[in-house]
Amino acid sequence: MSDEFHEPGEGNSPAAWTAVIIMLVGFAIGTLAFFLQLPILVWSAAGLVVVGFFVGVILSKMGYGVYGPKYTAKHDK
Repeated sequence: MSDEFHEPGEGNSPAAWTAVIIMLVGFAIGTLAFFLQLPILVWSAAGLVVVGFFVGVILSKMGYGVYGPKYTAKHDK
């Protein structure tokens, strides 16, 4: 493979990292709330997971995605 082509990775961008962290927090809160039998908090955590998805999409559209102009890939060598 030539040195000219550099694959940026799959989801290794600020938009993806932010979305995944928000969703992980939502899943952790939801799991704890389910264990403690707090249904309102379970549904709120599910809403946080959905919010995390939309934050990732919005940040990607703002240019922080893998192919966005505000993202610079780190080259591993």
